[in-house]
Amino acid sequence: MSSVTQSIHCNSKPNPELKSFGGFFETWLHEQERDLEELKAATKAHSESTQCSAELTQFQCELIRRVMSHYENYYRVKSESTTENVLGMMSPSWRSSLEDAFLWVGGWRPSIAFHLLYSVSGLQFEAGLSELLGGVSTCDLGDLSPSQLSKIDELQRQTIREERELTEILAVHQETVADSSMVQLSHIATELMEDNSERVETESMKERVESTLGKKEDKLKEILGKADDLRLRTLKELVDILSPIQAVHFLIAAAELHLRVHDWGMKKDHADEERSC
Repeated sequence: MSSVTQSIHCNSKPNPELKSFGGFFETWLHEQERDLEELKAATKAHSESTQCSAELTQFQCELIRRVMSHYENYYRVKSESTTENVLGMMSPSWRSSLEDAFLWVGGWRPSIAFHLLYSVSGLQFEAGLSELLGGVSTCDLGDLSPSQLSKIDELQRQTIREERELTEILAVHQETVADSSMVQLSHIATELMEDNSERVETESMKERVESTLGKKEDKLKEILGKADDLRLRTLKELVDILSPIQAVHFLIAAAELHLRVHDWGMKKDHADEERSC
């Protein structure tokens, strides 16, 4: 295990309900590191090849399918954990404060995938400009075709529409924390606590609180499920638009960004915790 993922928390107590997914997340990071090495090896093999053979393309396609299956498994496990504890999944303790600052509905914003693609495309276009001007294809993201750009633009527009719809749904649901049922319940609970010297909730009040909050959590599960579906769907559809070797380049950039931002955030949290201890 990387030292940056072994943060020392001064007075923290791990939530046992989140332990299973927190452990899975660490495994997922190691799996992503392995995928990254294989993806990088695939680009090296491609660059060293004198021609794009059917065998090489098949190898790339199989690698992409394997990496995408790891993403699918990640979201499957996440969905199961969301059913058990949606509040913990909305504010994941296994992520760094840096990552938390950029979270959208418990994960990365789907539209980030397009910003990532265009950033890599621009960098690779500059790096291969002389070849492209000479009429030689670089076969990477700097050499996207007009047809690909049109499909990517259409997918981006659709993704942003769905993203905004979910953002609005979440905003409306967040406002229900102050609806009449919550206001009435908080008032009754306060009065009972004032009348009870030991400030102990009655069983009926506990049941009422659990019932009221349970409905709020059920809606959050639905919203988070749709957000994760959009995240995975966007990734899969974007990869499908790209050629096999372009998809390999994109998946490399996605893995590098996720892993390094996590590392940087954990290092920063660790340093902050040492200063506060």
